Amino acid sequence: MAISAQEMLDKYLEAEAAVLEGKEINFNGRKLVRADLPQIIAGRKEWERRVNALASAARGNPGYSLATFR
Repeated sequence: MAISAQEMLDKYLEAEAAVLEGKEINFNGRKLVRADLPQIIAGRKEWERRVNALASAARGNPGYSLATFR
């Protein structure tokens, strides 16, 4: 079963919250601690971008703007 972009984002948010609380968490087979926080944040931002892109596409927004040059 494939995992959705929203599910991945939720996992990254949970991992980020747990690490910020000083907990250790197992994520994708790795034990993550506070030192891994920059990697968790980078992953979260990437999945947020994907979720937002999918939501924009679902609303009919192509994800880009057209400019008029005069």
